[in-house]
Amino acid sequence: MTPPARGYLHLTGTVLLSPSRSVPDVYVQDGRFTFTRPPGAPSRTLEGWVLPGLVDAHCHVGLDRRGRVPDALAEQQALADRDAGTLLIRDAGVVNDTRWVQQRSDLPRLVRAGRHVARTRRYFRDYAVEVEPAQLADAVAEQARRGDGWVKIVGDWIDRSLGDLAPAFPPAALRDAVQAAHAEGARVTAHCFAADTLDGMLDAGIDCIEHATGMLPRHVPRFVEQGVAIVPTLINIDTFPAIADGAAGKYPDYAAHMRRLWGGRQDMVHRAHDAGIAVYAGTDAGSVIAHGRLPDEVAALAAAGLGATAALDAACWAARRWLGFPGIEEGASADAVVCSSDPRQDVGTLADLRAIVLRGSVVRGSVMGPGVPEPAVRRPE
Repeated sequence: MTPPARGYLHLTGTVLLSPSRSVPDVYVQDGRFTFTRPPGAPSRTLEGWVLPGLVDAHCHVGLDRRGRVPDALAEQQALADRDAGTLLIRDAGVVNDTRWVQQRSDLPRLVRAGRHVARTRRYFRDYAVEVEPAQLADAVAEQARRGDGWVKIVGDWIDRSLGDLAPAFPPAALRDAVQAAHAEGARVTAHCFAADTLDGMLDAGIDCIEHATGMLPRHVPRFVEQGVAIVPTLINIDTFPAIADGAAGKYPDYAAHMRRLWGGRQDMVHRAHDAGIAVYAGTDAGSVIAHGRLPDEVAALAAAGLGATAALDAACWAARRWLGFPGIEEGASADAVVCSSDPRQDVGTLADLRAIVLRGSVVRGSVMGPGVPEPAVRRPE
């Protein structure tokens, strides 16, 4: 990571303050944005389409298929996300304490959520705090205190006694848990695949739903009225057919259910967006999805009916507002990515970024002069 240069950084071209507002230039001095040109010549100039650092709203830095990972691997995960332009992460549950990430100026900003809270033996082994309904509220309150304003409940999973997806907790326990989190000043999000799970979550006053594959037309008005956001994680939902294939022999109903949910994924996202439900981009990296794939998720949202501009907003300006972080504003920390073409027209340009600036430091990209093209920054495979 290149430390902040003496002098100032000049970002020029089209600086996107929102999906519809732009200015030709912004400057970075002492790690912060300013629209007033400092005296003298810039130390560096980066040109292109400039937008705030991208946001992965469902990411697990410090987690993989095994559960907890060593800090050295968590660091690699965070760097892979950063080098794909993800400069702000909402953690969606990890086993270990990742507050050390927040102390590293070269790693993305991290909003933590503590550990998942799940029903006993109804989630991946060694991932979650596992409780029965009577202990749910206390467990959620504890994880809310350990996080940064978010806590995660596993709302459903396969019930092997039924051979299909089923809600993990009864409505009364969910209601008490959400109230307990809110009393701690935290918002609650929940892993939810099936339609039946959503009814109890909405009754409980949930703030956000992960995946949301079971959302039916009857749910949509309640999501809108209650202001409940969704993070679809479409590139993770694309693993459903393989999950179904592996389960079909022993759990045919579950396998068929997962295939139906996968088949309706794009209609669900399109329906939600058209109704005005807030949709945010999240990869679910860290379990079965590799880190650094946020550009793929944005492309999947665009293809599902959001279109390029709204899909970009779901990973940029709107997502930053939702999490309480500024974009390109006077005095804000200088976190930005530079694209070689207009991402509102083609989100594919996110996969080949021209430069990345984190906390005012150039993470990727080099000095530009007249007629000297900026080298591309490629997303790790």
